[in-house]
Amino acid sequence: MSKKAIAAALSTMIGLSSAAALPMTVMADDNGYKTKELKVAIWDNNQLNGLQQIADEWSKKSGVKVQIDVITWNEYWTLLESGASGGTLPDVFWMHINEAQKYMDADMLLNLNDYIEADDAIDLNNYYDGIVNIYRSNDVQYALPKDHDTIALLYNKSIFDKYGVDYPTDDWDWDDYCAAAAAITKAGKDDDIYGTAMNTNDGQDGWYNFIYDFGGKLISDDGKTSGMDDENTIKAMTYLADNLFPSMPDQSLMAVTDPDVMFLSGKIGMMLQGSWMVNTFYTAENASDYAWAEIPYYDANGNGSCDDGERCSMYNGLGWAASANTADPKAAYDLISAFCSKEGQLKQSELGVTMAAYKGASDAFVDAFKEMDISPFLDVEKNGTLIQHPASRNTTVWESGFTTGLVAAWQDPSSMADVCKQMATMMNKALANEQ
Repeated sequence: MSKKAIAAALSTMIGLSSAAALPMTVMADDNGYKTKELKVAIWDNNQLNGLQQIADEWSKKSGVKVQIDVITWNEYWTLLESGASGGTLPDVFWMHINEAQKYMDADMLLNLNDYIEADDAIDLNNYYDGIVNIYRSNDVQYALPKDHDTIALLYNKSIFDKYGVDYPTDDWDWDDYCAAAAAITKAGKDDDIYGTAMNTNDGQDGWYNFIYDFGGKLISDDGKTSGMDDENTIKAMTYLADNLFPSMPDQSLMAVTDPDVMFLSGKIGMMLQGSWMVNTFYTAENASDYAWAEIPYYDANGNGSCDDGERCSMYNGLGWAASANTADPKAAYDLISAFCSKEGQLKQSELGVTMAAYKGASDAFVDAFKEMDISPFLDVEKNGTLIQHPASRNTTVWESGFTTGLVAAWQDPSSMADVCKQMATMMNKALANEQ
């Protein structure tokens, strides 16, 4: 079933008045809850323990057990789509910018407006505006902000030491990055060591940052047209192809072995990474070799393109949503509130789950990793410009188009400008189909 068909089916299903389509009502307990257990779905196992701890603390007060299931990214969205058509969604689950509009349009998510208004623990002004707005449609809030993320430069100190290349600093621009990547690749040729890596699907934690740093754009402000054929977008992507691709593994290798795996295997000197990946590298076998620096910036004759010479970092944030058909909307919302309240957001940071969506609550996330300095993820907010992850109603359509369509440019860097224009055509068709 196509996503549009699913959305249409959802609207029909939710509009049914048949009692058979709705959960059976049971007697509420002393807390006003109608259920003894909530089913929760997420896709990141690194976050499970911390989130379960927060949920268990809420369970002690509420008397409602919380079962959190971790499902892989692809299977997660398959689960939601099948649950949407079958009316068997989890009670509470994560929403992502790429998928949110589709589910909101289908009235599949619980309307949180009245719950928020009655909740002294939640004031939406305390959260990053961009993340609040992701999960709002037609003045209805369908999810509360869970977290936010930024991008930093991850490097392997042992590789830099081995080949006598100076460590990255927070003063690096992209020319410095490319020069160091080239030096490592040249020195490490006999060892099959590469200076850096970035695949076609490394958007938010890769080439998207270049586009906005060079003054380009991925999508128009009104979300109706592609920016892949924008002059500055092509300039950024051409710079990437000319200056960084020579220091990367061949695309055919990255198609088989993900760059993250290559880095963990000691084959990559440095790469861009998102804050959501910190735990992966912090708990790795060679974690003592890894360090972070701020994402580099573009500086053309002293004038960077992002914002008066500042560096750019993409940012995004997940949302906690509840099924419109959950058997106990009050319990589902109260659990979401526990995750998203100031107390819950601080706890999330302290446990090293993720950075918070609640403003000012992320310092504890940095402190949670005692043996690794991850401050560059927060420093970029002071020293740079955050650019919200671009999206449309069906972002996954054109993003998947990038993953396959850009392969030609990764294999033949000289074709980058033409391929970018092809990607604009593909994206414009996808955006037109959303209207």
